[in-house]
Amino acid sequence: MTQAPLRIASYNMRKAMGTDRKRDPARILRVIQTLAADIVVLQEADMRLGPRPSALPMDQVTAQTGLIAVPVPSEVSIGWHGNAVLLRPEAELIEVKHLNLPGMEPRGAMVVDFDLRDVPLRIIATHLGLMRRSRRAQLSALIAHLDAQSKRPTLIAGDMNEWSLNVGLGRLAHHFDIYAPGKSYHARLPLAALDRIAVDDALHVMGGGVCETDDARRASDHLPIWLDFARSTDQ
Repeated sequence: MTQAPLRIASYNMRKAMGTDRKRDPARILRVIQTLAADIVVLQEADMRLGPRPSALPMDQVTAQTGLIAVPVPSEVSIGWHGNAVLLRPEAELIEVKHLNLPGMEPRGAMVVDFDLRDVPLRIIATHLGLMRRSRRAQLSALIAHLDAQSKRPTLIAGDMNEWSLNVGLGRLAHHFDIYAPGKSYHARLPLAALDRIAVDDALHVMGGGVCETDDARRASDHLPIWLDFARSTDQ
């Protein structure tokens, strides 16, 4: 038996640049709203150059989606190394940590502890590197960080940049069940499950999928993925 499910979604929004080569933040916000998720993890949520301003209008995120952006150490973006976390307003935020990750290119992760519907949760939002060697180092850094923290039911969500479903994420698989609920890249012709969500054994996954609306196919080169989950009653 499990509690009523919560929904987490992960979406590489590609700085709001669509497959039609149009930058359309309003379209991204419509996709997020369509997901009907309690937790949304975004990648590429800020622009690459200059002060890395938000790719979404900061004053419209809550108005359009009903979700609140978790604070980051930036005055101009909702993202940290492009990662952003959106939560239901009723979530009780406990602690947020912003990690720099090793690798050939700048990468980072957000670690967010909060309670939602009386469920304690830890969400790690990340976007792993393009090179497998970098991804392995980044996963090792994330696992080492978790080993040093108090235990909470944990999910790791994001663009894992791993094309194989069999190898490449072994460091993570030793600690989590990794879900690839469908092929999410490329949005026009999905061939690879680059976007995944890892779930620890304190949580029970009840379902999942890929959002394939017309807006989603055009809004980014990735499709959003989602999982419904609950805390197992035997925890």
